[in-house]
Amino acid sequence: MRNATLIVLLAIGALLAAMGSVFVVNESQTAIVLNLGRVVRADLEPGLHFKWPLVEEVRRFDQRILSLDDAPERYLTSEKKDVSVDFFVKWKIADVATYYRSANGGNEDAARQRLTPIVKNALRNEINQRTLQEVVSAGRAELSGSFLEAVNRGARSLGIEVVDVRIKRINLPDDSNILRTVYSRMSTERTQVANQLRAEGVEQSETIRSEADRQRQVTIAEAERDAQKLRGEGDAKAAEIYARAYGQDAEFYGFYRSLEAYRESMADGQTVLVLDPDSEFLRHFGTDKR
Repeated sequence: MRNATLIVLLAIGALLAAMGSVFVVNESQTAIVLNLGRVVRADLEPGLHFKWPLVEEVRRFDQRILSLDDAPERYLTSEKKDVSVDFFVKWKIADVATYYRSANGGNEDAARQRLTPIVKNALRNEINQRTLQEVVSAGRAELSGSFLEAVNRGARSLGIEVVDVRIKRINLPDDSNILRTVYSRMSTERTQVANQLRAEGVEQSETIRSEADRQRQVTIAEAERDAQKLRGEGDAKAAEIYARAYGQDAEFYGFYRSLEAYRESMADGQTVLVLDPDSEFLRHFGTDKR
């Protein structure tokens, strides 16, 4: 009976030992194995692993990308002007053993508290080298990418890799006179642009008017030239017709021309002519003496 009980106890102990020596690391995790508080194995991949029961301890950590979103911070530009910058950080564990040692046993809040000043110092150095206009006008991606390498140099001591740093907002503090200065400068710049656009518009309008006037003069001159040409051709044709008519019957042609002269000179019906009866102008009104 005593042997049977001993066998059962040994079996239970062996089962418990087997259960205590096996552990699983999930797909989204990484792990380390501690032997009496000392790291003996690190960066364990997902899957089934073994350890010494009772002697070794397993610590699992999230290997997914984590976020750091802190309150906006005020920085000084190279002109000693204040700007308020709001940013967020995407990071992940790169060296789990270093992360465990530097973050109070791998505590995420402790890691964030140590990572935040590293990011802020890098951002401060970046903004200190730029003017206010450069900070405001520079693209957020450009400003973020330029100091990502500097952030990672500092984060490497924490066992952390910073994947991305993004600027959410760049604002001017409300309690600063920079706003009035910026608005005044913006107003001046907009006024200069508006005046320049007006001047360019006036110049273009004058150019268009000058071109239109020139084109008008050219069109009138060409029309007058064509009219003179047509009049000359008409007069030549008329002279040719008159010449043929005169050649066919000179007396009738003279009579016809006299009638035309009478009609033109007395067209208004009020013309009074005082002429000698023997005047050549009245020869068709005389009596035939034959």
